[in-house]
Amino acid sequence: MTEMNLVQAVNRTLHEAMREDPDVLVLGEDVGVNGGVFRATDGLFQEFGADRVIDTPLSETGIIGAAIGMALYGLKPVAEIQFLDFIYPAFDQIVSELAKFRYRSGGQYPAHVVIRTPYGGGIKGGLYHSQSTEAYFCHTAGLQVVVPSTPADARGLLRTAIHGEDPVLFLEPKRIYRSMTGEVPEGDVRVPFGQARLVREGADVSVFAYGAMIPPATEAAETLESEGISAEVIDLRSLVPLDEAAVIASVEKTGRAVIVHEAARFCGFGAELAAVLAEKAFYSLRAPVARVTGYDTPFPYALENAYLPNAGRIAHTVRATVRAA
Repeated sequence: MTEMNLVQAVNRTLHEAMREDPDVLVLGEDVGVNGGVFRATDGLFQEFGADRVIDTPLSETGIIGAAIGMALYGLKPVAEIQFLDFIYPAFDQIVSELAKFRYRSGGQYPAHVVIRTPYGGGIKGGLYHSQSTEAYFCHTAGLQVVVPSTPADARGLLRTAIHGEDPVLFLEPKRIYRSMTGEVPEGDVRVPFGQARLVREGADVSVFAYGAMIPPATEAAETLESEGISAEVIDLRSLVPLDEAAVIASVEKTGRAVIVHEAARFCGFGAELAAVLAEKAFYSLRAPVARVTGYDTPFPYALENAYLPNAGRIAHTVRATVRAA
């Protein structure tokens, strides 16, 4: 076990994957000499050179298009988009091409591409560097979408993504890149997709979150414990595929659900989760499913802390949900 933060875990995993497999390469804006805007690719260029650590032009369409072509010829590209907010010029490449190749070719062309990108607020990035639009991609059949919240999961999920066969959108919560530290196991330890993580056991209400929302959800649960409310915290970590069994089992036990994400409320991922619970755990629910989310506005700069869900907002919603029945 080695103690490290989340961005260090990503960096270490990329180093390991490239040493183990010469077909793994990295491409993106400033990923080479500069080591990436958050230093997630620091040192890769010096070890593996310009043929495998490729500084690209400022063209997200070009980055993803090139990665798709590489994958079709058997390489394993890990493409970095500097911020999730910048990914939209490549949206057509991702949803119309990358997500479809395996299906339309009957499995002959897996087009295995891992797209790493930092997402979310918390760093005073303003409206063009703080968005959480994971729901766009979760809606696209053929893509897998995962979000680590710990260094160990960052390494384990990224190893699974790189060694898999499907295209993966790997969302990195930049707000906790350096604030979240923990022990990371040695060796080829992979975290399976479609498997949620029990963060904290509870009996009165289930709190579902992922990424940078795990720390405030956990803080809220600890606060509520002193009030006699036992909150279970579940880290989804894999949005597609979703661990429906773990979600349903938790609500069958507690009878209540609160969903937390920093994306806007309307049509956010929490809406799908609420629908799953309504369809498959309705008779276990003792209160309406509640959501604590960002707001349906562009992401504000000056009011960033008011926009993002925090432990206080989460605790307030959990109290109301528990008292509702």
